Amino acid sequence: MSVTYADSGVSIDAGNEAVRRMKQHIRSTFNDGVLADVGSFGGMFQPNFGGMREPVLVSSMDGVGTKLKVAFMTGKHDTVGRDLVWHCVNDILVQGARPLFFLDYFATGKLDPIVAADVVKGLAEGCRASGCVLIGGETAEMPGMYQDGEYDIAGCIVGMVDKSKILTGATVAPSDVLIGLASEGLHTNGYSLARKVLFEVGKLPVEEVADELLAPHRCYAPAILPILNAGETIKAMAHITGGGFYDNIPRSLPENCGAVVQKSSFTVLPIFERIQSIGNVPEADMYRTFNMGVGLVLVVAPEHADATLATLRTSGETASIIGEVTAGAHEIVLA
Repeated sequence: MSVTYADSGVSIDAGNEAVRRMKQHIRSTFNDGVLADVGSFGGMFQPNFGGMREPVLVSSMDGVGTKLKVAFMTGKHDTVGRDLVWHCVNDILVQGARPLFFLDYFATGKLDPIVAADVVKGLAEGCRASGCVLIGGETAEMPGMYQDGEYDIAGCIVGMVDKSKILTGATVAPSDVLIGLASEGLHTNGYSLARKVLFEVGKLPVEEVADELLAPHRCYAPAILPILNAGETIKAMAHITGGGFYDNIPRSLPENCGAVVQKSSFTVLPIFERIQSIGNVPEADMYRTFNMGVGLVLVVAPEHADATLATLRTSGETASIIGEVTAGAHEIVLA
């Protein structure tokens, strides 16, 4: 009896076909900094540090979480890659960095080249829109590790910022203003609670909430980077991801400062109201799990608030003053 690699559940041919389908998407993100083509053992990128006195590399990595379960339920796979890229872009953006390149990891039990290519298509779209290169990645077929039709994705981003322009929050002071930028939906956080409430408790068909649950993770870099390049009006930023308001906003504040957030100052998206109503979810859990309609928070001095709001709105963002920095306890108070 002869046993082949294919007999064990791994298809090299499927892997090659997946790469063939991915190539056009990956190459569509390339710029002059890319020094190696698709298929190289390592991605090579030559950054342009022109205009920077002390360039600093900034990196982050993340996944999409159980939002993937909704993709599996709907058969829609061409947006979760974009979610992944834009989540990571926003994470380094809050430190003032612009993205350079991105690497992804796609793992599944049985490789479907069409599905894998759809995911990479989304990754490429996310990279192109944020000026980032999809420089490499890994596609892993691991029989027995995942349920049929399921996969996981993760990604790593590298960006850069001039050391003197890193946003640390050190200059934040009481009476500074919090500006909130609207989200598109859940982005990539809180899906375990959302799925339990909507599908287990509420017994809703996935078609009824699919569009809201698959709404993309908004990328704030196009609106924020020009403001950062123009001056020093933004003192700090917080990306409202896992941990919601309570855990993320304090990360941008000095230890001797907290903040008051006015709940009436922004629009809570209907999907969050529905989750809270169906699941009778406590308000504290809602604001610690979800972004509630605010995906990014800026901290600016009061005298810069109006000009910053005007610039953001001109860029297409829905933005409003949602609170202010306070002296004392390093915590968030919802009023």
